[in-house]
Amino acid sequence: MNITILAVGKLKEKYLRQGVEEYLKRLSGYAKMEMAEVPDEKAPEHLSEREAEQVKEREGKRLLAKIGADAYVIALAIDGKMKTSEEFAAHLDALATRGKSRIIFVIGGSLGLSRAVLARADERLSFSKMTFPHQLMRLILLEQIYRAFKINRGEPYHK
Repeated sequence: MNITILAVGKLKEKYLRQGVEEYLKRLSGYAKMEMAEVPDEKAPEHLSEREAEQVKEREGKRLLAKIGADAYVIALAIDGKMKTSEEFAAHLDALATRGKSRIIFVIGGSLGLSRAVLARADERLSFSKMTFPHQLMRLILLEQIYRAFKINRGEPYHK
């Protein structure tokens, strides 16, 4: 299985980079993992709704340019479907069984994802109704992917 985490913006904090590196190392025995980033848009703190949509559209174009036609795309979105870790694991296993060997998880910038990216997504996934920093979501997502592989292989992992 080839899994890409495609995100807006650079991962700046050292502790997050270290956590991401750790989970990428752990996952290397289960799947081919890739982290990909597109530049975020520089925008003032307070934007009108129209300006915010324009920022998301520009970031969205960059994201879509990195998504191939053969990829199964899972957009992380607050309005997406929530799953337990076991349901997430079963879903990843089912995707692999159905021949979806190239999966791209898309994490938007601080304003979220453009309509075009959401339209391209095969599904939307939510981790919570709470808002998380988009940079922290990379680490949370990697941990859940790792947990899913451990669950699917019946291997022990702390609860």
